[in-house]
Amino acid sequence: MSRALAVLGVALLVLAAVAAIAETGSGKSGDSTPIRVGILHSETGSLAVSEIPVIDSTLMAIDELNAQGGINGRKIQVFQLNGQSDEAVFARDARTLIERDKVNVIFGCWTSSCRKTLKPIVEQDKNLLMYPLQYEGLEESPNIVYLGAAPNQQIIPAVKWFLDNRGKRFFLVGSDYIFPHAANAIIKDYLRLYGGKAVGEAYVPLGGENFASIAREIKRARPDVILNTVNGASNIGLFGALRGAGIKASQTPVVSFSIAEQEVQEIGARALAGNYAVWNYFASVDNPENRAFIKSFQARFGQGCLTDDPVEAAYIGVELWAQAVRDAGTPSPMNVLEKIGDENYRAPEGMVYVDDQNHHLWKTTRIGQIRSDGQFKVVWTSETILHPEPFPASRTEGQWLALLHHFDTKWHGWSGPAVSTNVMGANRCRLM
Repeated sequence: MSRALAVLGVALLVLAAVAAIAETGSGKSGDSTPIRVGILHSETGSLAVSEIPVIDSTLMAIDELNAQGGINGRKIQVFQLNGQSDEAVFARDARTLIERDKVNVIFGCWTSSCRKTLKPIVEQDKNLLMYPLQYEGLEESPNIVYLGAAPNQQIIPAVKWFLDNRGKRFFLVGSDYIFPHAANAIIKDYLRLYGGKAVGEAYVPLGGENFASIAREIKRARPDVILNTVNGASNIGLFGALRGAGIKASQTPVVSFSIAEQEVQEIGARALAGNYAVWNYFASVDNPENRAFIKSFQARFGQGCLTDDPVEAAYIGVELWAQAVRDAGTPSPMNVLEKIGDENYRAPEGMVYVDDQNHHLWKTTRIGQIRSDGQFKVVWTSETILHPEPFPASRTEGQWLALLHHFDTKWHGWSGPAVSTNVMGANRCRLM
């Protein structure tokens, strides 16, 4: 062999090695290292009853992907921390997941105050948060995918439907943090627009349980409908106080934006029957995808374990993220974010699409009435899948941002004082 051929052969080997290294670094074929992901939800505290099933659903979706060989030949490795229903803990743990554990995505948060606490963290570190909850809107982030309803996919349709069907007088009750205050600002705008009236508005600290005086105030105000943005275990106190005041669902229904099948199961279906909730998904939705989803969930966690909107949103969040990782050829957050706006998925709730402009989902809206068996009878479904509009048209984006600034300045954060409280009860699915 001539010297020139020998040099050429060595050069080709070097080029091949460099190409292999580059391909491995990009996350394509040849890289078998696990993809590192974070799960950050509350396993303790007042929000645990709602968040534990979301953790379960997220883990189920990840396990199903791993059983299929992972993504692009790489298994998924989970790093899980407990946010403890505390925004400060969530912020600390998010930094731990990103900086110590080097995760490529965080599946997490429940309250809007938690999400707003993590927003600057994932933006600064160029990471990705998959957020599974419906929320008040008034926000967009290039580093967050919003898997739940925007205001025009939950809050605004509810105002219109109950004005048309139950009366014009509304009482607003919520927990004292950003979601209820912002949601009620939207509600009052649209009540004025549609000819309704807010006859009262009251808040309790997040985690608070004493609603006796609020129940008396509601009874004096004689509303046609109560709109409820109370979150977590505090709903036990709210509905107990309403029963104690003689306020019945048949006369004055409560319409909840944060109570789903899981909370109904924990509070008690008989205590809640006849009241309403507004979501994109109910377990009673009848289609092949939902039947398969419920079957898999209950096979894993037990027949007594219920799916609900945040549980389903968390599951499809994993699926949408996995599709974007495949399309990007790498789990790198910024590369995934470049692709995720192209993704869609036939979910248990129906088809969903990620909006390529605001990273919210196109979704169908449903209003359900609580039955005595703990499920929901769907009484209204939007005629079409709804494009997400984070900033309602009743005010300019600048006016909405000014309102958020007012609350941030008032509270020095995103919530008023919280109180400690017990969890509703041990999550029965975790006991299986």
